[in-house]
Amino acid sequence: MAGGCSDTRPGPTGVDPAAGQQAATEPGQEAAAEPGRQTASGPGRQRTSRAATAKKWGLAEPPLPAPPAPARKPHIDTRKGFAVEDHEGLPPVFTTIPTKDKVVFLTLDDGAEKDPVFLRMMSELKIPYTAFLSDYLIKEDYGYFKKMQANGVVLNNHTLHHRYLPDLSYAAQKHEICGMQKVIRKRYGKRPALFRPPFGNYNEDTLRAAGSCGIKAAPLWNEEVFVDHWEYREWDRDLHPGDIVLSHFRGKEDWEGTMPDMVRRFMKLVTGKGYAVARLEDYL
Repeated sequence: MAGGCSDTRPGPTGVDPAAGQQAATEPGQEAAAEPGRQTASGPGRQRTSRAATAKKWGLAEPPLPAPPAPARKPHIDTRKGFAVEDHEGLPPVFTTIPTKDKVVFLTLDDGAEKDPVFLRMMSELKIPYTAFLSDYLIKEDYGYFKKMQANGVVLNNHTLHHRYLPDLSYAAQKHEICGMQKVIRKRYGKRPALFRPPFGNYNEDTLRAAGSCGIKAAPLWNEEVFVDHWEYREWDRDLHPGDIVLSHFRGKEDWEGTMPDMVRRFMKLVTGKGYAVARLEDYL
């Protein structure tokens, strides 16, 4: 599987990453409905509306509705093979949420592309997603991500400058992570609980620094979706209940298409396999 970010990362300089890593009539005057017949505002109308919205955005089928958020959150452990040497007390690192719900979670990294059409698409289709942001890419337009937040998207930490963290000292890693915590709190009002290391690479210092900055968990991913293809971590090259899916804020400068094109590819496979897209934070 590819490295999780389109940037070309520097190679390690003597510090090994942890195991398992990789290099959008008048009210009140309605007639009473006949028995067995839906009113204009009933489920039949809602299904018709969802289908029309899906068609507007180029989807053959509307997104499947996600189940209610679990009353009891799943217990999250670090995935086998992804732990650092002394992982006790550090944020868990995982690629899948343990659940029997047929759901997947869409996550978007960095913040390079700021496509207003993507915001409208995700809002109208009611597709939940989670953003992991780097300050050096979002600072040119903090307002774009404020609009995203207003639509219910949680904005999380992807460091200040998107550096290869295992190359850095503990102090430098803490600056990258805690610094981004401060930016998000200042600009968007709340310090994040989730952190994703650039390129998916980390070491013990990374997780210790993240924990000291208030990070509770470090989600990675099990699949990555691009505008023209998917990549998979698992040997079966398939989706699984609870899988976290990665993509990026990218446009035609980097892809042969747009972020809405990526969403169409994502939803075609997800819906076709009978999965709903759920909100990651509802399970954590």
